[in-house]
Amino acid sequence: MLLISGEYSMKIILKAAAIAAALMGTLGASAIAGDFDGAKLEKILAAQPEMVRARYQYRHPKETLEFLGIAPGMTVADTLAGAYYSRILIPYLGDEGKLIGVSYSLEHRAIDYGDNADRMERFKAWPEKYKADAMGWRGDGKTGIDAFLFDGMPDEMKGTVDAFLLFRAMHHLNKYEDNGQRRTKAFQNIWDALKPGGIVGIVQHRAPADISDEWARGFKGYIKQAPLIAAMEAFGFEFVASSEINANPKDKPTEADYVWRLPPRLVGSEEGSEKRAALQAIGESDRMTLKFRKPE
Repeated sequence: MLLISGEYSMKIILKAAAIAAALMGTLGASAIAGDFDGAKLEKILAAQPEMVRARYQYRHPKETLEFLGIAPGMTVADTLAGAYYSRILIPYLGDEGKLIGVSYSLEHRAIDYGDNADRMERFKAWPEKYKADAMGWRGDGKTGIDAFLFDGMPDEMKGTVDAFLLFRAMHHLNKYEDNGQRRTKAFQNIWDALKPGGIVGIVQHRAPADISDEWARGFKGYIKQAPLIAAMEAFGFEFVASSEINANPKDKPTEADYVWRLPPRLVGSEEGSEKRAALQAIGESDRMTLKFRKPE
């Protein structure tokens, strides 16, 4: 029988404990919190105003969040965050979760706004305005709330996000990739924000595969699915899966069209006109739904 001295035995125990602690630290940094809770989400969705619920037939929030694996307790970043999804995500993420609103960089908006100084000043205040609005939507809850602009993410936020959402937002980044690499720089912010194993969820107006690449750059609201997947993979994200949850085969845009002709905007058609009735019959846009992962 092998005898081990008390001193040597204690060294082995301490070394094993140190290894276990290190492993737990690694797992803790990369773990994605919890499981999807369909029952909780259904109650939250049922409590939304009628005008919000009317759009579930096009936006499928329950199915979309389930596909992406969004769970209570997560830290979620939402690009172009606003009242629609924030009022759903805040109570769903719950007191142990956190919602971070994200919008475009100052450089991006400078391209959009040109020399309109007033619009730029208002946009600079967006993070604080979003936080104030979100705290109002939170009510008596304790969900964490924060916000930042791309290229302005605080260092302490890096590596803290479980899931980064871009719902109907990617066309804005894509259209300026040739003007300051706005998409690539946003990808870097997303990468830096995510924990190892973190998820990127994209819902985006989908251009027909056979339409011209120029038309599908994003200025009309639509972009192509295959080049977007290729761009994400080239940056280093792992493509996990796609879903047709938000597909709409009735939407068949031509190069004379733009996405805002459809509900809810209905730009370019008069109330009561046959044109508007035809567009309303199409419904909201055909959308790709994509799930990516930051490697461990």
